[in-house]
Amino acid sequence: MLVAAAACYAIKLSGLSLPHRFLQDPRIQRTVPLLPVALLAALIAINTFSSGTHLVVDARAASLAVAGIAVVLRAPFLVVVVAAAATAALVRLL
Repeated sequence: MLVAAAACYAIKLSGLSLPHRFLQDPRIQRTVPLLPVALLAALIAINTFSSGTHLVVDARAASLAVAGIAVVLRAPFLVVVVAAAATAALVRLL
Protein backbone atom coordinates (compact mmCIF):
# COMPACT_ATOMS: atom_id res chain seq x y z
CA MET A 1 0.00 0.00 0.00
CA LEU A 2 2.84 2.36 0.83
CA VAL A 3 4.55 1.61 -2.48
CA ALA A 4 1.35 2.38 -4.39
CA ALA A 5 0.87 5.63 -2.47
CA ALA A 6 4.48 6.63 -3.15
CA ALA A 7 4.08 5.83 -6.85
CA CYS A 8 0.91 7.94 -7.09
CA TYR A 9 2.65 10.82 -5.33
CA ALA A 10 5.65 10.53 -7.67
CA ILE A 11 3.42 10.59 -10.74
CA LYS A 12 1.60 13.69 -9.49
CA LEU A 13 4.89 15.36 -8.59
CA SER A 14 6.34 14.62 -12.02
CA GLY A 15 3.33 16.31 -13.63
CA LEU A 16 3.81 19.39 -11.48
CA SER A 17 7.53 19.41 -12.23
CA LEU A 18 7.15 19.66 -16.01
CA PRO A 19 8.65 22.78 -17.54
CA HIS A 20 6.14 25.49 -18.42
CA ARG A 21 7.26 25.54 -22.06
CA PHE A 22 6.32 21.84 -22.37
CA LEU A 23 2.78 22.55 -21.22
CA GLN A 24 2.43 25.45 -23.66
CA ASP A 25 3.15 23.23 -26.67
CA PRO A 26 0.14 23.41 -29.06
CA ARG A 27 0.05 19.61 -29.42
CA ILE A 28 -0.25 19.21 -25.65
CA GLN A 29 -2.91 21.93 -25.50
CA ARG A 30 -5.00 20.05 -28.10
CA THR A 31 -4.46 16.56 -26.64
CA VAL A 32 -4.94 17.01 -22.90
CA PRO A 33 -8.66 17.94 -22.99
CA LEU A 34 -9.38 14.77 -24.99
CA LEU A 35 -7.79 12.35 -22.51
CA PRO A 36 -10.68 12.14 -19.99
CA VAL A 37 -13.16 11.48 -22.81
CA ALA A 38 -11.00 8.72 -24.26
CA LEU A 39 -10.46 7.09 -20.86
CA LEU A 40 -14.17 7.20 -20.04
CA ALA A 41 -15.06 5.72 -23.44
CA ALA A 42 -12.54 2.91 -22.89
CA LEU A 43 -13.99 2.13 -19.45
CA ILE A 44 -17.53 2.07 -20.86
CA ALA A 45 -16.50 -0.25 -23.69
CA ILE A 46 -14.68 -2.63 -21.37
CA ASN A 47 -17.57 -2.79 -18.91
CA THR A 48 -20.19 -3.15 -21.64
CA PHE A 49 -18.62 -5.73 -23.92
CA SER A 50 -16.59 -7.94 -21.60
CA SER A 51 -17.23 -10.53 -18.99
CA GLY A 52 -13.96 -11.59 -17.43
CA THR A 53 -11.74 -12.31 -20.41
CA HIS A 54 -14.57 -12.98 -22.86
CA LEU A 55 -16.26 -10.68 -25.35
CA VAL A 56 -20.03 -10.63 -24.83
CA VAL A 57 -22.90 -8.80 -26.46
CA ASP A 58 -25.92 -8.84 -24.18
CA ALA A 59 -28.45 -6.48 -22.62
CA ARG A 60 -25.70 -4.04 -21.70
CA ALA A 61 -24.95 -3.38 -25.37
CA ALA A 62 -28.61 -2.65 -26.11
CA SER A 63 -28.78 -0.37 -23.07
CA LEU A 64 -25.70 1.51 -24.21
CA ALA A 65 -27.21 1.99 -27.67
CA VAL A 66 -30.47 3.33 -26.22
CA ALA A 67 -28.58 5.62 -23.84
CA GLY A 68 -26.46 6.90 -26.72
CA ILE A 69 -29.55 7.69 -28.78
CA ALA A 70 -31.13 9.46 -25.81
CA VAL A 71 -28.00 11.55 -25.32
CA VAL A 72 -27.89 12.48 -29.00
CA LEU A 73 -31.54 13.56 -28.70
CA ARG A 74 -30.49 15.70 -25.70
CA ALA A 75 -32.73 13.90 -23.21
CA PRO A 76 -32.29 14.78 -19.53
CA PHE A 77 -29.86 12.57 -17.60
CA LEU A 78 -32.62 10.86 -15.62
CA VAL A 79 -34.44 9.96 -18.83
CA VAL A 80 -31.23 8.50 -20.27
CA VAL A 81 -30.69 6.33 -17.20
CA VAL A 82 -34.31 5.15 -17.01
CA ALA A 83 -34.43 4.37 -20.74
CA ALA A 84 -31.21 2.36 -20.52
CA ALA A 85 -32.39 0.47 -17.43
CA ALA A 86 -35.77 -0.29 -19.02
CA THR A 87 -34.03 -1.54 -22.15
CA ALA A 88 -31.78 -3.83 -20.12
CA ALA A 89 -34.76 -5.21 -18.21
CA LEU A 90 -36.74 -5.76 -21.40
CA VAL A 91 -33.88 -7.49 -23.23
CA ARG A 92 -33.21 -9.78 -20.27
CA LEU A 93 -36.87 -10.78 -20.13
CA LEU A 94 -36.81 -11.74 -23.78
